[in-house]
Amino acid sequence: MTKMPATSDQENVARALIDARAGKTPLTVYPGAMPRTMIDAYAIQDGAIALDGRRIGGWKVGRIAPHLVEQFGGNRLTGPIFTDEIHDGATLPVMPVYAKGFAAAEAEVLLCLGDVGTRDYNIDSVRDCIVDVRTGIEIASSPFPEINRHGPAVTASDYGNNKGLVLGPPIADWRRADLIHMPVEMAIDGDRVGAATMEGMLDGPFGSALFLIDILRARGIAIPPGTWVSAGAITGIHEIRPGQRAEALFDGKIRVSCTIKSY
Repeated sequence: MTKMPATSDQENVARALIDARAGKTPLTVYPGAMPRTMIDAYAIQDGAIALDGRRIGGWKVGRIAPHLVEQFGGNRLTGPIFTDEIHDGATLPVMPVYAKGFAAAEAEVLLCLGDVGTRDYNIDSVRDCIVDVRTGIEIASSPFPEINRHGPAVTASDYGNNKGLVLGPPIADWRRADLIHMPVEMAIDGDRVGAATMEGMLDGPFGSALFLIDILRARGIAIPPGTWVSAGAITGIHEIRPGQRAEALFDGKIRVSCTIKSY
């Protein structure tokens, strides 16, 4: 991926997205020309990050639909997760969403990066720079309710549709655990809405970490120790409303929960 400076139109889109998030203002239409490539999408995202000014504590990684992979030149996308929107699941956090926009909860495995350095990694060696693996829930939300209906570039342009992360309990002995085959369930208000394993996640959570390192380096973005990787939805993207409770169950015994409120 070749990083390109944002055009004035892309900077205007970035500002409009930031203003909508800050003002909790629903967007009935996308605020400008929709990005048609991932380069354009990340130019808008980078502009928004610069305007936002908050510290990034992690990154979400999402999958690009198989029929769009050739068009967009890859099978994953990413967006920032700001430190002030990362919460400890032990406290049953209340996570805000844009009630008149898009809102969903996703069961995910979370990888904490240590010192990434400058070395090259592959799918096996990338484990060397991971210092912790935890269960978690990503909260996806955007003021633009149609964010996921216009392709991955639009999704990526607005922070990858992220609005926070819930850190659940760690996965003990994760280096020897069979993560790929670990059963995962997701429930909303006690009703199961999804169940799966990580077998359907391309090359799994470590592939997500490898993708993230490569793309952030290409974009010239530093990866400080302690950066979280929300590795991708395991059971699906489950739409949710304020007042509801989301609970993910990993390996039949590890639970992480949160409740949802209107932002």
